[in-house]
Amino acid sequence: MPSDLTEVLDDNRDTLTGLVGSDGARARIVAWQQKAVLEGETAPIHALMLGLRRFDTVNLAYGEAAGDSALVAVAARILRFAADELAGEWVVARMGGGNFLLAANEPCSRERWQWLAETLAESVSRPIANPVGAGTLRLWPRIALMRTLKQESADAVFGRLAETLERARQETGRRVVWVDGDVSIAGRSGAQLEADLLAALDRDEIEILYQPQFRADDDELVGAEALARWEHPLLGRIGAGALFAIAERADHVAQLSRHIAARAVAEAAHWPDPLRLSLNVTPADLAVGNFADDIAGVVKAAGLCPDRLTLEITEQALLTDLDRSAQALGRLVELGIRIALDDFGAGFCNFRYLKILPLHYLKLDRTMVDGITDDPRDLAVFRGILAMAHALELDVIAEGIETEDQRRLIAAEGCASYQGFLRAKPMDVAEFRLFAASHSPLL
Repeated sequence: MPSDLTEVLDDNRDTLTGLVGSDGARARIVAWQQKAVLEGETAPIHALMLGLRRFDTVNLAYGEAAGDSALVAVAARILRFAADELAGEWVVARMGGGNFLLAANEPCSRERWQWLAETLAESVSRPIANPVGAGTLRLWPRIALMRTLKQESADAVFGRLAETLERARQETGRRVVWVDGDVSIAGRSGAQLEADLLAALDRDEIEILYQPQFRADDDELVGAEALARWEHPLLGRIGAGALFAIAERADHVAQLSRHIAARAVAEAAHWPDPLRLSLNVTPADLAVGNFADDIAGVVKAAGLCPDRLTLEITEQALLTDLDRSAQALGRLVELGIRIALDDFGAGFCNFRYLKILPLHYLKLDRTMVDGITDDPRDLAVFRGILAMAHALELDVIAEGIETEDQRRLIAAEGCASYQGFLRAKPMDVAEFRLFAASHSPLL
């Protein structure tokens, strides 16, 4: 692996999205290949290139500010998707304009890579808040995907993907296309996946992982975020985003959400009193009229003190009816439950959220902390967000903390808590119990 890989990645950041560019992606692929050669193996690299069809119409209709905001939102969605779905090493890059690259260095079946591409396309095509007016924007992605050949150069990979993507842009009805010409492969249909999910729920096969959270100033364990995972027998790991997308198509989001909430809240009720549980809330959850009553019932049944539960709400969950969402969350706040605005800084944030919602925390997206230790502009933005949050009497939680320098800086700047691979990766219930036992002075 080249010794200057980190420098290449850091020096090649896209100023708009914060992603690496083609040079950074090239360096990462070369590093994977060189490492595999030293180990006498072949790097199992899979790659896809996502392009936004007719993206220029967004700029023409709404202006460059709206177009830039949409690109930032797409970058954040791809990053979130990769972190949620990929277990090995990966890189996300902006290749110019509305083109993005996702490459992964992990074994993956052809069926799974296509399924991931289709799921990513669906995620990117979801509505994005319009920063220059009311309503939302919709983007229409096309994806070219491939499994790289043995020691195939990065430039050859980029070239084949770009050529295939251009062909896909010219066609209608073909959202995902393989470089080798295949349009589709034998696999699980949407209906089969939905049936698989219902069976998995019945057999209690949806796993809950816990991402530990720490106080920034003294590194004390303060709780964990609950994350859903599903190990599909054919497709492998399916993360929370894709899992809920499948549930939404099957009209079983409520069943899946209640299953996850009930299991996680029941587990948290056995944690020592100061440790908190964070649960993610989906757009479909907030759309249900009795959402607040359901959450309150789950908390009461488990015997968990309401003030030890935090609900994390993303911008995506608020796009449909902000006022109704605020009312539902307000009823839960009256019970003592706390509310966090999740992924803050990922894409466009409507500051009206900060005025209307009964918030306790801002949870910063990892893109807001990536460059704070070496980029003065990133640090200035970070400080501005903290100043605003403190003025609103909101605590700030930083996500994606991976270095000790980042932790020390966020603590010095007044960040309340953090989570990230610096201290721990997501772990199953048994692992978290052991982790809590060894990291909490209260046990």
